[in-house]
Amino acid sequence: MIARTRRVTGCLRTSITTDDTGRPALDWHFDRDVLQAEAAVDGWYTLLTTLTPEQADAAEVLRRHKGQGTVERRYGDFKGPLAVTPVFVQDNKRIAALVTVICLALLVFCLIERQVRRALGGDQKMPGLDPSNQQTRPTGRMILYHLSGLRLRVGSATDPPTIVISRGVQLHLLDLLGLEPTHPRWPET
Repeated sequence: MIARTRRVTGCLRTSITTDDTGRPALDWHFDRDVLQAEAAVDGWYTLLTTLTPEQADAAEVLRRHKGQGTVERRYGDFKGPLAVTPVFVQDNKRIAALVTVICLALLVFCLIERQVRRALGGDQKMPGLDPSNQQTRPTGRMILYHLSGLRLRVGSATDPPTIVISRGVQLHLLDLLGLEPTHPRWPET
C-alpha cells in the first residue's frame, strides 16, 4: 500500500521468505537500473500538437507551450478582478453579446497593464504597488486596485472638475497611462 501511494512499485523489489523456525522475513531493495532509467528521463515530458513540422519545430512548440501561462492568467483575470459571474441568458444573440462585452472588458484590462509596463520600460517594475513597497511588476489587478480609490470632484461653472488623488502611486500610474489628472475629460454640453 505504501509503495503504491509513494509511486515506487516499479523500482521496489521485495521477497518474503521464512527462516528455519518458520518466522517470515521481508527482504526489500530498490532496483538501481530502474532508478537510473527514471532519473535519465526526469523532467522530460511529451507535448502533443496538431502543428506540422513545417509550421513549428520542437523549439517553437515548447515556446508556445511555455506561453500558455499568460493565456491561463487572463482566464484568471476574467474570473477574478473583472468579477464575471454566471449569467443565465436564453437567446443566442444575448450570449454572443455577453461574450463580446466580456472580451472587450478583458481587452481593456490587458491594454491598461500593457501601457503601464511599456511606460516603465526596462525591467517593468515599480515601487508602491504592494504593502512591502518592493519593486514589483504591475498587473492589471494591481493597477485597477490602486486606481479604484480615485474620486472625481465635480466642478462648477467657475471651478473645473478635478480628480482627487489620495496616494502618490495613483499619480504615478495616471502619469504612466498618459492621463492628465488635473484636466479630466468632461463631455461638452
